[in-house]
Amino acid sequence: MIDETAEEIREMQTHSSSVVAVHATQALEELVGREFATVEEYTRALERNGSVLRRANPSHASLQNAVREVVDDVTEADPDSVEAAQRLTSERIDAVVSRIESGKRLAAENAATVLEDGATLLTHDYSSTVVEALEQATDAGKTFDVYVTEARPRYIGRKTARTLAEFDGVETTLITDNAHGLVLEECDRVVVGMDCIVDETLYNRVGTFPIASTAARLDVPVTVLGSASKIVSEGFVFENEYRPSSEVLPEPADGFAIENPAYDATPVDLLESVITDEGRQEF
Repeated sequence: MIDETAEEIREMQTHSSSVVAVHATQALEELVGREFATVEEYTRALERNGSVLRRANPSHASLQNAVREVVDDVTEADPDSVEAAQRLTSERIDAVVSRIESGKRLAAENAATVLEDGATLLTHDYSSTVVEALEQATDAGKTFDVYVTEARPRYIGRKTARTLAEFDGVETTLITDNAHGLVLEECDRVVVGMDCIVDETLYNRVGTFPIASTAARLDVPVTVLGSASKIVSEGFVFENEYRPSSEVLPEPADGFAIENPAYDATPVDLLESVITDEGRQEF
């Protein structure tokens, strides 16, 4: 079952990293229902399955940290029975998932108060935190014009556009990725989510770096939204994911290679601010 969940995680490309982290962490609950002869057997199974889940998407810092936290908390507690270990596992899963979900919600709340009424925004890819922030802001009576990039080659931005089109107060326009340089002159702010920030570098869906670079050239502020748990100071090395070449070109490549990276790296000095559940930080 956990192997199946790991495979699902590998394919969850239209979901935000927070959703993927919650899905992975909750998968460990399966071990709570199994029978084990000893605590040692249980903790070995927990560590082994935690590793399987982490390997399913090594680029997501939130997934890595969430699963590792549950496993480490249980193993370091040295429970005296299988039942105690399983009970602690459930408690830690609930606590970690609650923190992830509340972190995203609070980040959206903080962003909703910062986004200016009547602003023209540009967003890239799909971020559940960005979507929730705009939903909260429009519920409070604010209005926005929002440009949404397609986020090729999987066109995940189309999901964002369809979602925002349902919000009263949001005028949504879907554009091709390379059109950002044209429309940014009309924008008051770029608002994007994040996979993670590690060592003064934002890792996010490929295409974020050129948007941030162009925005800096045009003096358009770039704001990143996400849970503070995605800002990592140590213990994590980002590993990019390379998607199948068939997403770029359906037919076989003849005489040339295809690379399809999922993420790119944006120096934080191109960003104006990051808004998390802990508040707003300016760069």
